Amino acid sequence: MTAERHLDRLRPAAARLARFTGRTLRGEWHAIVVDPVRQLARRGLSGLLLAFVAAFGVIFFHDIAQHPTGAMWVTRLGGVKADLPLWLSLLRTPVSLYVPALDLPVWAGITQLFLAFALAELTLGRSRTLAIAYATTLAGTLVARLMIAIGPGWSGLGLPAACGQVLDTGPSAAVVGLFTYLSVVRRAPVVFTLTGGSMVWESIAVPNLAGREHLIAVGSAVVLGLLHGRRAQLRALGRSLLPTRTPGPAPTAPTAPQASPVLPVTASASVPAPASPHPTSGRTPMTSLER
Repeated sequence: MTAERHLDRLRPAAARLARFTGRTLRGEWHAIVVDPVRQLARRGLSGLLLAFVAAFGVIFFHDIAQHPTGAMWVTRLGGVKADLPLWLSLLRTPVSLYVPALDLPVWAGITQLFLAFALAELTLGRSRTLAIAYATTLAGTLVARLMIAIGPGWSGLGLPAACGQVLDTGPSAAVVGLFTYLSVVRRAPVVFTLTGGSMVWESIAVPNLAGREHLIAVGSAVVLGLLHGRRAQLRALGRSLLPTRTPGPAPTAPTAPQASPVLPVTASASVPAPASPHPTSGRTPMTSLER
């Protein structure tokens, strides 16, 4: 009887969990698969331009790297190491998105790369896809340099100086960053678990430089995904943090001198004065005796 009561109590919880899981998987299926397929049907193959460029770029550099001279030029153009000057690493970082890692199967990497860029381009657009891919790759490169500069210790945060001569992850950091960003923006917990969880497991199982860079790419993509669509709030926060200036008194314009008022002329003031008599009019006429 007690077991039946426990089962009766667990059945509603199990039913709610099943309904929640079904809604989550259905929403994630529409957000990650159905919506990009609709965009592809509307835009055609032009919506996969970045995916084709990234895949063909990796194939091109992989074929060139099969020869000693070609491998030297691939390293000079897109090989990023922590012991290089910072300006040179920044200059090579865009090309490093197409340089495959030496210890990874190239065809499996191309498939993941094509899928990540295709979904991101159809969902986010070209400019945002390029920005996220470059930002996550650059974050992994710069933070790895900082870890090597710190050195071993610091509770496992630092890395030995020998890691400075190892090539970076190449396009894999961009792939991880794009998948993570998509999972955060589109509310896809299954994709997030498959990408972020696999990177955590990789860093624990094989503690190397690539695992650290992948974790940094995941963290930076999570931060960028949480900031997605909050541009107005960030602007308002930035304005609130800026020091406010108290407005001073407004400058007054110089006033023109006022003219004295003109009094009206009355009629009495305009009466002319009597004319003076002629000088000869005051004399009396002479008599004949006076003449």
